[in-house]
Amino acid sequence: MKVARIQLDGVAPVAAMVRGDALHPLEADVGALIAGSPAGAEQPAVDRATLLPPVVPGKIVAIGLNYQDHIRESGQAPPEVPLVFAKFPTSVVADGVPIRLPRALTERVDWEVELAVIIGRRAHDVAVEDALDHVFGYTIGNDVSARDLQFSDGQWVRAKSLDTFCPLGPLLVTADEIPDPQALRLVCRVNGEVMQDATTGLMVFGVAELISRLSRAFTLDPGDVIATGTPPGVGWARDPKRLLLDGETVAVEIEGIGVLENRTVVDG
Repeated sequence: MKVARIQLDGVAPVAAMVRGDALHPLEADVGALIAGSPAGAEQPAVDRATLLPPVVPGKIVAIGLNYQDHIRESGQAPPEVPLVFAKFPTSVVADGVPIRLPRALTERVDWEVELAVIIGRRAHDVAVEDALDHVFGYTIGNDVSARDLQFSDGQWVRAKSLDTFCPLGPLLVTADEIPDPQALRLVCRVNGEVMQDATTGLMVFGVAELISRLSRAFTLDPGDVIATGTPPGVGWARDPKRLLLDGETVAVEIEGIGVLENRTVVDG
C-alpha cells in the first residue's frame, strides 16, 4: 500500500491512498493508520491537495557512517556500533518545499539520500529476528547537513536539525510491499547530475539490526523515524568540494518508493 498525507482546503490533514497518479483521501490521518485505527471509507480522487510529510515523527533517530564506502570517503574509522544522533522533528518538510540555506549560520550545506524507516509497533528490547515486525513502512529522507557546523560543534545535532533540513516523502510504502529493505537502489541527483548511486544492501548495520540495537537503549514508538545512513557521494567528500548553492534542485530517489525533490533557497 502506498500512502500520502495531504491537506485539503479547510480540512485537517488526512491520509490518502495512492493509486497511479491519483490521491484518494481517507477519513483518518496517517497516525491513525499506524496505530491500527479504522481509516474510514476511501473517497474519490481529488484534483488538488497539498502534499505533507508522510508522517509526523515523535523522534527522528539518525545513523551516521553506515555505508563502508561513505566511511572511506569521510576518512573516518568504521564504527563498531551504530553511530546514533538525533534530528529534531521541526526540521521536517515535505516534497516540493524549499530547503532554506541560512547564510548567517552556514555556507557549507550538503545532501544525503537515506532510507527512512517508520515504526508501526512499540519496540523495546526486540530481537533482530523480530525487528521488522515493528515496521509500518518506509519513505525517503534527505539528511541535509551543514558541514561547517557539524565539524565545529563536535557533535551533529544542530548541523542536521536546522529548519527544512529533513525533507521526507513524497509518500510512504507499507512494509508488506518492501519485504527486504536491504535490496533497494538509492540515488541522489543535484540539478540532474547523479551524485550518489548505491544499494541499501551495502549498509554496515541493516534495518533489522538497527531497530534491535536502538530498542535496547530507548523505546521506539509508533510514528518514530529511523534515518539509516547515506552511501558515498556526498559533496563534502568530493575534490573539489561541492556544496549546495541557491536555486539548485536536489532529487533523492529510492526504488519502489519514488522521488523526493526540493529546491534550495538562500535565507538571509
